[in-house]
Parts: sequence; structure tokens; C-alpha cells
Amino acid sequence: MSLVSVVTDIDASPRDVWAVVEPIERHVDWMADAESIRFLGEQTRDTGTRFECVTKIGPIRLTDTMEITEWKPGRSMGVRHDGLVTGTGRFTLDPLDGGRRTRFTWTEELTFPWYFGGRLGERIGGPTVFKRIWTGNLSRLRRLVERAP
Repeated sequence: MSLVSVVTDIDASPRDVWAVVEPIERHVDWMADAESIRFLGEQTRDTGTRFECVTKIGPIRLTDTMEITEWKPGRSMGVRHDGLVTGTGRFTLDPLDGGRRTRFTWTEELTFPWYFGGRLGERIGGPTVFKRIWTGNLSRLRRLVERAP
């Protein structure tokens, strides 16, 4: 299993950050590796929401099936990956400076199938490839939130 965690501080309140993170379908606006999101049912918010995300990293393209497992508005969102890559992920929003700023942390624990390199792919992909991509994703999220009216 690969554990990856990335963090950024955003010059906006947790409520304002949540307003951008809460619409799952908008994650493609700030996640470079997410090409599209399709909900699997009518539900699009809160625990139990299921969706497919077409993910592309370099030459690898796959459909990641996910379910929201934690939903605490303004505080955290958790997800379980049930596709080819399995595991869990979590966003946490911690207030800074009396709630005027937010520390946004993204943590993932992922297991790769053998044809994506298995444990070797986890050791290389997590600490190097994913961390670099997700750090860029958080930079895009920060810019998107800080530019919001």
C-alpha cells in the first residue's frame, strides 16, 4: 500500500474552500489527472455518493470507481476507491489564523494491481509521481479558491 499526503495553506476560510471542494463534479477543474466524473445514481453529495472518475496519468488511463465515506461540511471528505486501484482518500480542512485561512491536507492510501507494478508501482508511483501531481492539484485548488469572489 502506498501512502501519499500533500498539504497547502489557502488564504480563505474553510467554508470558502469547502464551497469549491464540495461539488465533486468540479474536481476536474483543479485535478489535472481527473478527466471526467460521472455519478452512479441520483445522489451527488454526502456519504454514499458513488461516481466514476476517468483518470489519466501519463500513458495510463483508467476509470476509478469511488464512494464518499465521510462528509463533514467545511471539515473533511473521505472516499473509498473500488476500481483497479483500491484504497482510501481523505481531504481535511483545518482553520488557521482564527478561521481566516485553511490548511488543506489530501491523504491517500492506495493499492495497485500487479499490472500497474504492484508493490513496486506503489513505492515509485506514490512518493514520486502521485505526490508531484497532487501537489500541482493543490496549487490549482489554492489559486481557484483565492480568486473566487
